[in-house]
Amino acid sequence: MNPKLSLVIGILCISFSPIFVKLAGVSPIGSAFYRIFIAWLCITPYCIVKKKLRIDKKQLITAVLAGVVFASDVAVWNISLLKISATVSTLIANLAPVWVGLMSFLLFRKRSGILFWTGTLVAIAGMVVLVGYQHILHLDLNAGILLATLASLFYATYIMITKNIMARIDVFTFMFYSMLGSSVFLLLVSYLMGSSITGFSLNVWLCFVGMGLICQLSGWLTINYSLRYLESTKVAVALLSQTVFAGILAAFLLNEKLTANEIIGSVIVLAGIVITFLRPRNQLNKTVS
Repeated sequence: MNPKLSLVIGILCISFSPIFVKLAGVSPIGSAFYRIFIAWLCITPYCIVKKKLRIDKKQLITAVLAGVVFASDVAVWNISLLKISATVSTLIANLAPVWVGLMSFLLFRKRSGILFWTGTLVAIAGMVVLVGYQHILHLDLNAGILLATLASLFYATYIMITKNIMARIDVFTFMFYSMLGSSVFLLLVSYLMGSSITGFSLNVWLCFVGMGLICQLSGWLTINYSLRYLESTKVAVALLSQTVFAGILAAFLLNEKLTANEIIGSVIVLAGIVITFLRPRNQLNKTVS
């Protein structure tokens, strides 16, 4: 599959996540656990039949670590939602592209280029418009903001770890071990927080299945595949569009009305993403030559 098409499909799939979480209406940590665990259960028979469980020790540690980081991102972000508004938490948690750009430079001395930073700034400006500037002006340095910032760092770290390992390992093998690590970690967090993971209604279980098959399995298989071929910085910025698509889906599936700010902000976010995928003029000239 074309990596860019794979990325678009993945973003569309994970955009259903807040829809399922709202419809389920249960503990965010419990939702996160079943989202990953159900996807892991579905992928396990395929990995066994196709003999995709072979992995060396270093790759195993990296994959499990990536899973724990991903689970930490979900857990910390969901906890921050209990302390500050969802709009502010979403904005801060989506600072991941900035951290990815800085990590790429500090760790690998890789310059992201003027188009990346221009597109990132435009996309973040669009996020500010989308969630409303009034929410930004009244920020206080409280635990919720710190947790949302930590979530964005976990998100960026996951993207960096995934990019580093995906060139040397099968996507299904990586997903098997990373989701196993995520499931065990979230199960432990659920126990420590006293979150219930049983006694749900049929509708809630259907939401869990939807999260597992659409958001986690289909979504992150296609996103991780795209990371084999696309720059991690560009993927990080593209993931900002999840908020845009989630808003559109909420309008259709949950009858939530889109405001003028949300429409304008969404357009700006998408424009910023497009900018990051443009090629510098000197690269275009080399291609033509």
